[in-house]
Amino acid sequence: MADGRDGSERNPAAVASALDAAKASADAAARAAIFLDKQSALTDLQIEDLKREDKLRHWSLIVHHISDVMKLAFEFAVAAILLTIVALLAGAVWSAARDHGVVIEAFNVPPDMAARGLTGEVVATKLLDRLSTMQAQTVSRRAASSYANNWGNDIKVQIPDTGVSIGQLNTYLHTALGHETQISGEIYRTATGIAVTARAGSNASPTFTGSDADLDKLIQQAAESVYRVTQPYRYAVYLSTHNRVADALKLAQDLSAHGSPDDRAWAYILLSNQTNNTGDIAGSLVLLRKAIAIKSDILLAHENLASAEGALQHDEQKLEADRDTAALAARGGGADIDPAQVPAVGMLATQEIASLLGDNLAVLDEGRQIVAVPDYNSWNSALSDDLVACGALHDPACMRRTWAQFPPSKNPIVALSQQANLQVADIAIGQWRAAAESAPALFAGLSRMGKLGIYFAACCEDRIAALADAELGDFKTADLLIAKTPLDCALCLDNRGLIDGLEKNWRGADTWFARAVAAAPSIPRNDSDWGAMLLAKGDLDGAIAKFELANQKGPHFADPLEMWGEALMAKNRSDLALAKFDEAEKYAPNWGRLHLKWGEALYWSGDKTGAAKQFAIAATLDLSASQRQELGMMQGAAAINGKTRT
Repeated sequence: MADGRDGSERNPAAVASALDAAKASADAAARAAIFLDKQSALTDLQIEDLKREDKLRHWSLIVHHISDVMKLAFEFAVAAILLTIVALLAGAVWSAARDHGVVIEAFNVPPDMAARGLTGEVVATKLLDRLSTMQAQTVSRRAASSYANNWGNDIKVQIPDTGVSIGQLNTYLHTALGHETQISGEIYRTATGIAVTARAGSNASPTFTGSDADLDKLIQQAAESVYRVTQPYRYAVYLSTHNRVADALKLAQDLSAHGSPDDRAWAYILLSNQTNNTGDIAGSLVLLRKAIAIKSDILLAHENLASAEGALQHDEQKLEADRDTAALAARGGGADIDPAQVPAVGMLATQEIASLLGDNLAVLDEGRQIVAVPDYNSWNSALSDDLVACGALHDPACMRRTWAQFPPSKNPIVALSQQANLQVADIAIGQWRAAAESAPALFAGLSRMGKLGIYFAACCEDRIAALADAELGDFKTADLLIAKTPLDCALCLDNRGLIDGLEKNWRGADTWFARAVAAAPSIPRNDSDWGAMLLAKGDLDGAIAKFELANQKGPHFADPLEMWGEALMAKNRSDLALAKFDEAEKYAPNWGRLHLKWGEALYWSGDKTGAAKQFAIAATLDLSASQRQELGMMQGAAAINGKTRT
């Protein structure tokens, strides 16, 4: 095979076999191509089919989704409707369960009255009007929620319906679950006229008879009968404010024995008020303590207790009662008092505490807050305390401003009280002549108040007039008047000591002051006045000891501090007196005598500039004639630089 050719050229069988194989391979390739074309076409068809199915599936999902959303929305709507129905039913049940209103059913009336327009509904409406008027005229500081059967303003006439309705369902719920007072009644003919009966629930009711012309009177009597049965305490208040005191007392006594605990306690308060009005203040205290024993958190009982103790001049007991009142008010006042009254009651008690402890600037601050309380009826008490505080601050200008705030009163008792407080303030600033000149009119006014006036004359006006007379030198009249004052009156004991001191009966004065301190150990005034007597006697160390005790009991009381300074000056310790005057000025900034003595202490301590400053302040303030003369002498001495005393 040197020529390089394949040996197959010389083998025809092999060539033929190769050709056959090649042809077969070509045929297979053709068939494969055809198969592949068919498979490709099939795949295209399947793809198209899948695309159509995918579109249909998407549409189906959208439809199902919309259906599900609509179904869910429907279910939510049904649930919301059901919840609304349940809420409405629950609200109706809750409202029904809390219902304490009054429903007046149409009365049964004679046909001839109905024909004239006096139908059962008209008569029921007339009864409603009477009950509403009585409710509006019953003024009490007791909280409406404390009544076992409180109507509020929910008094209505019920007009019968026919058929089943939502209104009837609501009526059924209120009847079944609530505490409505159902009032029914009738008018019928008698041989002499008509008879009217109104009953509350199953309670028996009297029948009131008269002529046809008496219909309005008979309905009023029926309304009062219903009011008494359903609102006994309010009816007692209504009677007392309509000058039917005997009927009010009888009902209050019955309530105090047989009423609910709340009504029993409040009945004792009502009884105490009436007892107080008869002049038996001690008896009213007993009744108030009974009320507190039943319900310890009745704010009005504590407030009235403090007032009664103050009227008896039981200063220590009044201080305790005022503190209890202020503490209870700070805790919300209890459930039995109108919440709108609580803040002012607490402030008034706080003002009284400050007055007893000699913190007279605090008295004025509390008074400003009380007067600013809208619709509060104790503004007169607050202004009266302010007036007395101005006197205790030795500030006549303050007195004049406060006095100008009192509007004229047509009530003789209120006007008398205002004049009495002005007299007390005059005593505090040393206006003895004015205090003495006002006494006859006050005695005359008190004499017109019956037993209560007689008591106030003995415990209050006698001692004030006696002190004024003693200061004016009329010791005979003073001794006669002060001897009439009660011995359980702490301030009377104090005033007896002051009068004995003015008469230089030092032993008698010591005795009375000791008794005053024992009767009211927490009150700084008694120690302060005792110290003033000892200072006048010349017992400087004894006086300072009393001033120190007074300062401990009433740290914001200016009087013992100022007199302490004067006692130190008398001991030739003007340097030590300066601190006392400085402290006293914080609590009585407009006291002329204080600035005068302060200037003198500075002068004798060698501080002529400081002395001149205090003398200048004193010159702008109210001073007595003798004090103004003393001021002129000291200013003259300061001007010529007189000798220094240490």
